[in-house]
Amino acid sequence: MATETLPSGFSIQNVLTFFLLINIDLLHCQQFTIPFKAPTECGVEEFFDISSLSCVKCGPNQLRSTTGLTCVCKTGYRSVTTDKASNTCQQCPTDKPAVTKDGFGCIRCPGSLSDDGMCLCPPANVLVERDVSGNLLDEAKCETCSRNIPAFSVPSSSGDRCERCQASFINTSCVCNTPNVLAGGLCFPPGILPTNANPSVNYGQLKFSVQSAWFVKNLYSSAAACLVFSNLTACQALGNMCVMNMHSFSGTSNDACGLFNTIFRSKAVMSSTQDISYWRANLPWLYYGDEPGLAGRVLQTDPVPVGFSFRGKNKNTEIKLLAAVYNIRGEFLKWEQIGGGNLQLCPDTAAKQAAAYSFGTAYQQSCDLSVAELLQAHSEPLFYDVFMDLGGGENRKLLPLPTLVYNQQYNGRFINQESMKNWYLSRRMFLVDTLGGREKSMSSLPKVIRVATSVKIRFQLVPRTQEGQIFPPLMIVTYTDVLITDINTQTVSTMFAMEYEMDQGEARIKTDTALGVMGGLAVLYSLLKTVSWKRRIGSPLIDAGTMFKFLLFYSGDLANVFFVVTVGTGLYWLIFYKAQQFVSVLLPLPAQEEQFVTYIGCAFTLKAIQFLHKLILQVSVDIFLIDWERPRNKASRTVQAAGEPKRDPAPVSIWRTYFVANEWNEIQTFRKISPTFQIMAVLFILEVVGFSNLALRDPWSTLQRSSQAYTPSYSLILRYSLAATLWLCIGLLQVIFFTVFYEHFVEDKIRQFVDLCSISNISVLLLSHRCFGYYIHGRSVHGHADTNMEEMNNNLKREAESLCGQRGLLPNTDIQTFQVSLTTHLRSQYERIREPLSRRNGPSRLMDTSTNNPFEQNFRAYHTMNHFLGSIVDHAHPDMDYIVKDKLMFERVIGMEFLEPNEKSIFYNDDAHSFSDVLFYGNEATLLIFDTLFFCVVDLGSQSFVLAAVLTYVQQMIFRLIRNFLGRKNLVNKTLVDERFLI
Repeated sequence: MATETLPSGFSIQNVLTFFLLINIDLLHCQQFTIPFKAPTECGVEEFFDISSLSCVKCGPNQLRSTTGLTCVCKTGYRSVTTDKASNTCQQCPTDKPAVTKDGFGCIRCPGSLSDDGMCLCPPANVLVERDVSGNLLDEAKCETCSRNIPAFSVPSSSGDRCERCQASFINTSCVCNTPNVLAGGLCFPPGILPTNANPSVNYGQLKFSVQSAWFVKNLYSSAAACLVFSNLTACQALGNMCVMNMHSFSGTSNDACGLFNTIFRSKAVMSSTQDISYWRANLPWLYYGDEPGLAGRVLQTDPVPVGFSFRGKNKNTEIKLLAAVYNIRGEFLKWEQIGGGNLQLCPDTAAKQAAAYSFGTAYQQSCDLSVAELLQAHSEPLFYDVFMDLGGGENRKLLPLPTLVYNQQYNGRFINQESMKNWYLSRRMFLVDTLGGREKSMSSLPKVIRVATSVKIRFQLVPRTQEGQIFPPLMIVTYTDVLITDINTQTVSTMFAMEYEMDQGEARIKTDTALGVMGGLAVLYSLLKTVSWKRRIGSPLIDAGTMFKFLLFYSGDLANVFFVVTVGTGLYWLIFYKAQQFVSVLLPLPAQEEQFVTYIGCAFTLKAIQFLHKLILQVSVDIFLIDWERPRNKASRTVQAAGEPKRDPAPVSIWRTYFVANEWNEIQTFRKISPTFQIMAVLFILEVVGFSNLALRDPWSTLQRSSQAYTPSYSLILRYSLAATLWLCIGLLQVIFFTVFYEHFVEDKIRQFVDLCSISNISVLLLSHRCFGYYIHGRSVHGHADTNMEEMNNNLKREAESLCGQRGLLPNTDIQTFQVSLTTHLRSQYERIREPLSRRNGPSRLMDTSTNNPFEQNFRAYHTMNHFLGSIVDHAHPDMDYIVKDKLMFERVIGMEFLEPNEKSIFYNDDAHSFSDVLFYGNEATLLIFDTLFFCVVDLGSQSFVLAAVLTYVQQMIFRLIRNFLGRKNLVNKTLVDERFLI
């Protein structure tokens, strides 16, 4: 192959320059942009080129067309087609100055010319420009249409031919002579209807009316044609205008609904349609009737002959709805299956929209729609007559759905917003009306649009049905009047919902009855507690403090009543609704759950009062550690006394007391459950396993749901019952595990504390009331606990081999814990010993100035109290002696002592270690219920199990810290133990 060389003078540098010039746009422009042009911005001799999206100049002798998208010839110029892509205009000669209607020819006129250069003919004449063969005439003709017999013709709408006139004109000619009335292209005899028809659309929410261009043009003619000629389309169009006016009318009004009802009453003698008295022949069915109480009879008398079931071979959950669809001119368009987006304005997936028609699924869909989009998508309203398809094969039956329009007015009153006995049921509805609010012309922007912002279909279950029967469904429509200000920024909120309800009267009566009966028993139990409290404080008087204490007791008992009733009621709905086969129960509506939520709030508030009351009692209990250890004679110390040495026994070690006090401090907030495990387990089951799906407002008990499927809202009752039941069950399982296994095979901190007291040779006196409390007998059977390791081990070995006495307070007994009921004399002596300490902890003006050293004062008070209580246990004070006995079974059950300690105190044997009542350990039921209610209340308020779990954990930690801090302070003040030794 031969190679060629570049021409002379064409260097490599020139080649590079050439390529740079070609690609200079690519180097500098990375995005392609064009200027914006709108068709309205083009000039008079320009048109908008839809291909280049720009304004292009028209050809010679051409002007822009009315649409702005093409060019047309000027007046007096005809169009000459040269090829398919272009068009030129040629001026007509002077002998043929007019342009034919098609724009391609020139012709002489028999008369004058119009402004656009075409021939004009007188009224009732048609313009003829071509012969029968289509050849253009030299001169146009004006042919007169014969309006008389036998022609009965008039010019067509285009004015180019004669056609037969409308039948209402034909009498002797096609002229609507007076006193006949010409309206809507029809000729009506006089006096059939008032000619002063009111063409306004009333917008009650905005409190003004609009003279609708559509009503001005069509209202009277539609009403007259319906009345005189029984024209089916005209009757439907009149009914549509009444529906656009919210079915509202008054007795003297000549508006759309007033005219419709005038015609409705005039056709009373005619037969009804489909054997329905409210559906007159030739008329649409708009109303059910205005008899008082009719709505209740229509909605709650005859069940629908279809049963619904959730499971089994006869499973039936499909709701079949069908609608007859009409346009605004009254023309029937089609039968349409209700589903998808025909009644739902909000866009969504087909699967989620189809979930609305699954029986039992509480469906709700809401969104915000742009007014501009509504105007574009709904230029004319469509009207729906909705029916329920009952099936039946060849004998298919349809059940009309009554419609309740909230905006409907009757003589100026919104009757459908009152009680059911005043409801005025109707039939036809629409979704969006952008036509009725147009004032000047039907092509102008509407002043107001009307949107169905809430569409609900409500199903009511037949009471005590076992076959899933329902009453006729009710469609509830609420319209919103939107005043147009800026269509590009205005939005409208819309909602579509399916609701299911049943008569809750019987369930409410049962709940209230249970609350009443159990509340009465709670009063008696609280009175019993108050009497017991009065005995334990040694006060026979009934004063304001007694009443306040009764209210505190009653708050706790009433909280338990509310808790039991609400959990039981919730479990009833959870079990029977989710597990039923044939539909027999339906969940309460959200509005009907308010009373139930109120009961939960009462339970939580009252339980919180009880919890705080118990907390205050626990951090104010009187406690003293009795040290039985006595100095041994073997060891001694030298003490200077009056200048001479003196030998005293060695002091008793305080470390045992500190050790017992520390152990008591540690078990103050010890519980039978692990709060952390409790929260994590509940949260795991609800959120990870999927138990929370059982609280959804549908009949399905599946734990896992597809993300593509519709997820209904939660039922507060089911959510509460599910959370409360899970919390209680897991808590009870923990308690059972703790008491049956953990305490027996791992450790029992309460019994360990009692053992520690015996080993330490220290007894504990706890006074939860002024004259009542608990006693832990910790006196060592070996006499001493201050010893070395060898002796301690020998002592424990001897005790294990039963070579020494038993630990009990009485000889040959093992019972170490007692409930004590003290005499007032003993309590007074106890308070007298503590009085100096009370003054020291009180205001400075009450302090004993003779004692300047508080440590010495503590030391004296401690030894005095220790000696006093030890001597009481040893029966050293005959006037303050005590007896030991067993409690009666009934006394244990009701928590009250029958005997009053008048002369002697009473020590009741207590194998159950009930001294734990002053600890968290002995109040697990109260704590568990309080935590349950706290978790549920937070969840009901936030609809978040995770947030409820977090806040419940925080609440537990806060109250635990408060209990530890205040309990520690109380322990220091009452036992005289130095706080620095509590670690």
